[in-house]
Amino acid sequence: MLPAKCPLTLGRDEVEISNHYRPGDYLIGGLISATKAWFLQHSFRTTPSVKFFLKGPTEHWNILSFYFAIREINRDPKVLPNITLGYNIHDNYFNKIITSDALLDQLSTGQTNVPNYRCGKSRNLLALLEGANSDISIQISTMLGTYKIPQISYTFVSQVFSDKTLFPFFYHMVPKEGAHYPGIVKLLLHLGWTLVGLLAPDTDTGERAMKTLSPMLLKNGICVVIAQSFSEEASSMIIKAALFQRWRQVNVFVYCAEMSSFLQGLYLIHKTAESLTQPVVGKVMVITALWDVSLPLNNNQLSFQYFHGLFSFLIQSHDRMKFDFQVPYSAIEQFASRSFDCNDARRAPSVKEWRRCMEKERLDTLPEEEIEAILSLDRFYIHDTIWAVARSLDAACSSRSKRMEAKHGRRRGAPTLEPWQSSGFHNSSMKGVRLDETGVLTADFDIINWVVLSNETMTRVNFATLESQGAENFKFVINQDGIEDLNWLNKTFPPSQCVENCRPGSIKVARESEPICCYDCVPCAEGTMSTQEDAEECTKCPEDEYPNEDRDQCIPKVINFLSYQGHLGIILASFSLLLSLMTGFVLGIFIKFLETPIVKANNRDLSYILLVSLLLSFLSCFLFIGQPSKATCLLRQTAFSIIFSIAVSSVLAKTITVVMAFLATKPGNRVRRWLGKSFTNSLILLCSSVQIVLCSSWLGLHPPFPDSDKNSHPGQILLLCNEGSLAMFYGALSYMGFLAAICFVVAFLARKLPGSFNEAKLITFSMLVFCSVWVSFVPTYLSTKGKYMVAVQVFSILASSAGLLGCIFFPKCYIIVLRPYLNTKEHLMIKIK
Repeated sequence: MLPAKCPLTLGRDEVEISNHYRPGDYLIGGLISATKAWFLQHSFRTTPSVKFFLKGPTEHWNILSFYFAIREINRDPKVLPNITLGYNIHDNYFNKIITSDALLDQLSTGQTNVPNYRCGKSRNLLALLEGANSDISIQISTMLGTYKIPQISYTFVSQVFSDKTLFPFFYHMVPKEGAHYPGIVKLLLHLGWTLVGLLAPDTDTGERAMKTLSPMLLKNGICVVIAQSFSEEASSMIIKAALFQRWRQVNVFVYCAEMSSFLQGLYLIHKTAESLTQPVVGKVMVITALWDVSLPLNNNQLSFQYFHGLFSFLIQSHDRMKFDFQVPYSAIEQFASRSFDCNDARRAPSVKEWRRCMEKERLDTLPEEEIEAILSLDRFYIHDTIWAVARSLDAACSSRSKRMEAKHGRRRGAPTLEPWQSSGFHNSSMKGVRLDETGVLTADFDIINWVVLSNETMTRVNFATLESQGAENFKFVINQDGIEDLNWLNKTFPPSQCVENCRPGSIKVARESEPICCYDCVPCAEGTMSTQEDAEECTKCPEDEYPNEDRDQCIPKVINFLSYQGHLGIILASFSLLLSLMTGFVLGIFIKFLETPIVKANNRDLSYILLVSLLLSFLSCFLFIGQPSKATCLLRQTAFSIIFSIAVSSVLAKTITVVMAFLATKPGNRVRRWLGKSFTNSLILLCSSVQIVLCSSWLGLHPPFPDSDKNSHPGQILLLCNEGSLAMFYGALSYMGFLAAICFVVAFLARKLPGSFNEAKLITFSMLVFCSVWVSFVPTYLSTKGKYMVAVQVFSILASSAGLLGCIFFPKCYIIVLRPYLNTKEHLMIKIK
């Protein structure tokens, strides 16, 4: 039998993977991502080993945060008395393979990485602190969950960790990933950026972020027209140049950044802008990550010539000092190397090699200002998380460990550690982080604008804050000092829109087969308006308001009626007054010369009734002028109708009297006995009573009332009298027309009766004028609105009344005043052959 030989031997890795630790009664594990590195892929042609392809500088402040926090706790007599805390830190280099090796080393008690065996001194691992990406955090949780060791994340993690059935021992100290996404939407909308690109690494976290953000942005009217994922390996980046060329107006990119690939996304935009046929400048990156990006931005070789600036988000901490990172990186590195003794001893080839660095017994120190500055490099996240674990352990030891030790007199084991055992764990452990009313971690955020200067360096401006209102709702508050700084730097934000905003007074109309952010602007329809830019629909103004010429606001409508202040009202009122005076003057002449033949011959009582009716008709016009009231609305149409009926009835009585007077001159005619005052008065009373009954019914059944018309004329409220019943109104007019028609026919038939002064001719002409006026009144009245409708009726009253006055009485006044010699009985008896 040939002896078997194992062909596989593990050589020493070329990578010096560091493990920093401090012994203690209880240990707090740390799995940090302090060094960015790229590894060579394994080859089956060589002995398996871990080799660097490229390695960046180590962020020693992550390790020193443990160093300073544990030192503070151990020196504080009020926290964990008689207990010494230690730590055990591994750097995973943002790599899953190194993470697995580090976890095995954390869980193994001896020198060899063999979990589940006690091969040496127990480490009493209380909890593991980590700040890895979500993909690596899931990997950590899978292994730690087997041992029920709490996993505490001090960075922002995915929403998948909310599932306690899958991650029962996972706890986070800051709000989960996506908590500030509504704030990002508010920022984009505030700056008018409705056309954006979306960048993310091609990891599970990046994919989840893009799936969460895309519908949220679209719901708020923000179009994502470029969605680009990229590999963490710079050499395998694929640029969709055609898509970037198609949407050249996209100047804003929402970047779902991860710590391990932060600079790659910036490099992608730089490389894309460089590859375009017409390079552009002024790109803005809105970084979704909730960690401080100042160090990678200020310590890289990337050119920012194609960038206008960046926006990042930080948890707002009012009581923390503001540091400008004054401690040089070299000084931090030197202090870290002085604080630890590192052992590179080689062990058996089957054992994983670690560069063990133990904290020196003699604790080195730094000035307090430098310590605070170093801790602020990660916003005190690690420092505050370690203190939170220490307070939780202190509470657990006070309630359990001491009683168990006193009762059994044996060494206490590691107590079961749960973060909620401390009553103020969340609301006091991490500055700026609190529990909302639903028990979810929330915080206020500062929005930092990183402005690229002309020399391609960056300066920091506190642009705005997001004040948490609960339930993923934020209040967006602009920092006026930050705006002043931007103005001082002469920096204006570039646009990122498909089209310019629709101005107020118009609405958006989507274009076919294009994103919703690409639309046309259509003016609001007549009678509607919009007060906001990019309005979805136009709205009607209240009834007492109307849109202005630009249709971007409502202004009060003008109250319109036939007033005494208007030119039209003044003219009509003046004519009404003038004609009233003239009628009074004629009435005075007839009274003064009442015994003259011409007054007696034309039935002076009827003349008096007619003149008084005409006088009242002229005066009734004043009921139509002025703001309508309840009294004027009730009186004006009915008074006008009754007065005009009396006037027309008087004219009719005069006409019939003329005819009967000539018939009575024939021998044997019985008409003579009908002549007299009783007949004419009865005729006037009979004809007028019908109109009186009609108007009384009108007032009793459907009385007129003041009303307003807000829709007939844009920009005006027409004050008018609602007639109550149009049938009654036109019935009264029709009855007056009926009387006028009878009067006109009788007068026309009697116009050729003999006599030196035949009044029938004058009545015929006056009724012709009267009927012409009122026949033209109807279509004109129906075709007008508002005060012009009222003016038409007043004009018709004045014109028809003036026609009766002028045609019937002016010839008689002419004879009485200017030709008195004709006012004799002999002249009236002359017959024309």
